[in-house]
Amino acid sequence: MPFFALRRLLAGLALLLSALWAGPALSQNNIYAELAANGAAAPGGTMELALHFRPAEGWHGYWTNPGDAGYGMTLKWDLPPGWSAGEPDYPVPHTLKIGPLMNHVYEGDYAVLVPVRVPADAKAGEPVVLRVDAQWLACTDTICVPERAALSTTVLPGAGLSDARFDAWRAAIPAMLDRPARFELDPRRVRIAIPLPAQLAVGAPHLFVGTTGLVDYAAPQRFTRKGDWLVADLVRKGPAKPDSVTGILRLDAEGDGVRFAAQAGDVPAGGKPLATDAVGGASLWLLLAGALAGGLLLNVMPCVFPILSLKALSLARAGESEADARREGLAYTAGVVLACLALGALLLALRAGGEQVGWAFQLQEPGVVVGLLLLAAAITANLAGLFELPSLPVTREGKPGGAFATGLLAAFVATPCTGPFMAAAMGAALLLPVAQAMLLFAALGLGLALPFLALGWVPHLRALLPRPGAWMTHFRHVLAIPMGLTALALLWLTARLGGKGFALMTLLVLGGVLVALAVVGRLQRAGKMAWPAFGLIVAPFLLFGAFALPASFAAPDKADAGLLAPRDFSEAALAEARASGKPVFLWFTADWCVTCKVNEEIAIEREATRDAFAKAGVVAMRGDWTRRDPAITRFLTAHGAAGVPLYLWYPAGGEAQKLPQVLGPDSLVTLAGQAALPASSAPAGGTM
Repeated sequence: MPFFALRRLLAGLALLLSALWAGPALSQNNIYAELAANGAAAPGGTMELALHFRPAEGWHGYWTNPGDAGYGMTLKWDLPPGWSAGEPDYPVPHTLKIGPLMNHVYEGDYAVLVPVRVPADAKAGEPVVLRVDAQWLACTDTICVPERAALSTTVLPGAGLSDARFDAWRAAIPAMLDRPARFELDPRRVRIAIPLPAQLAVGAPHLFVGTTGLVDYAAPQRFTRKGDWLVADLVRKGPAKPDSVTGILRLDAEGDGVRFAAQAGDVPAGGKPLATDAVGGASLWLLLAGALAGGLLLNVMPCVFPILSLKALSLARAGESEADARREGLAYTAGVVLACLALGALLLALRAGGEQVGWAFQLQEPGVVVGLLLLAAAITANLAGLFELPSLPVTREGKPGGAFATGLLAAFVATPCTGPFMAAAMGAALLLPVAQAMLLFAALGLGLALPFLALGWVPHLRALLPRPGAWMTHFRHVLAIPMGLTALALLWLTARLGGKGFALMTLLVLGGVLVALAVVGRLQRAGKMAWPAFGLIVAPFLLFGAFALPASFAAPDKADAGLLAPRDFSEAALAEARASGKPVFLWFTADWCVTCKVNEEIAIEREATRDAFAKAGVVAMRGDWTRRDPAITRFLTAHGAAGVPLYLWYPAGGEAQKLPQVLGPDSLVTLAGQAALPASSAPAGGTM
């Protein structure tokens, strides 16, 4: 055998023994690691190494930017003189949502590729050992463990066998775009334009931003296509002002992606919105059906009942003429749908501008509540017979204008009660492209108007209504009661929003309006001109309110702690409560949310619930969304909720379980009983 052949054989045996001893270098960790080499290490060239990771069942590792929690891998190379390792290339990570946190992880077998430069003077056929000290974080959904391993592999300059696994590992690494991306920053948003051919299909995009301290990872991402650009609109988080932004764009649910490097520059405006995976894969048709059903069921909710009184009177009159009934049905439907579309468009516009608002946001504005209070009081006075509405074609009872106005009012007041029946649809509406979101708002309005529309267009249904007669006057007076109760509830809400002084000033303005309406009614019964007198009387009160209300506005007193004595919500307080190892019940409520108050009366503020929580050591926590609170809005959005109520149960050491939005009397008692701790545990609301 020639000498050089014998030398290569001995070197090959040495390489094989080294690989068997050190090559796999499997670490005794929850994530097993291996350092592998591919092909020949040609002197003066570049070869590939792979850090191959195999997480145990239920464990995951992290991308170079881990997201809201965790940390990325660090590598400390020990290479012979002249050898150098480049930057690692990662495959496309997965998103992992845990509560309000979004992490960038790898949950299955994956490999990170590292280019290694071989020096030109490397001696062919002489084995070289390459070593690296790798550190990473291994986590489940509940615990994290820092891990490390000393890995090594042996290569033979000028020779080497190809590892077939590298083909699959290399295919998983997203290609680097050959054109630079662009980005723009403003105080609330980060917009990144990525050059992609218009004909390239994009199924379920998600942008993994490698630059840390820049974006809110858990916030919804919006994408638009403008020619050969894909524009990502992200929520900014933190003061970072980078010179460049790098990352990975996932293109579809299969995990295909591309890498990009962006420089500051102009980002195209407009474009066609793309649907994303933010709606949890729900079909648009299912969401539309949910919105329609939610609007239909909304007709029986307590907060809508006073408006139903107006509808009942109008429906009874509709029996006089089939044509009038149809016109009223269409006019009422138009009013409801238009109001829902207008509220939806305003909501989307505010959120696009960076405002943290949710559905029923208008009831967080004191001025809007004062306006609704004055309107509800005027309707109560009208139903009670204190005065009559002006006899104009567009407002007279029984005419399309009146039905249209009633529809506007019904939709506006009904929005706080949408939660129990259409949480998924309204949460999706905040994440979908504008056109699809507006379809959901229209479906909500159509569902709300559907019973009235059906009665207007189906004679057999109208035949079931009692004939018009004297009973209508008495019925109208009776219906003044629920509307009056609504006005009282709105007066109470003004105190909750702006303090007792604000409520007192509102009451003075309201008194002036009622006095003016009483004068109008007296003049009407005398057959005299009435409405000019209304203007003269009410003007001073409205002028007084314009100055007195803003001056008297103040933060209201803290809400009554109630039986559970809950802690105030903050993400830090929630993290502390969960770290205590006790169960946590977190609920979000608002004083204007009737469903919230009913649930609190039936299921939460009960002695049985308090006793069960104390026995199980449950920590009670409440988020009050009566007034605008960006932190609560972000948390609601992160959990797919457009508004309140939202109820979350955290088992001891576990993740959040979303509870139904309509609670039964024993719902919480049962949960607490299942999580009961030893009697020595601290009671709910106690110290950690």
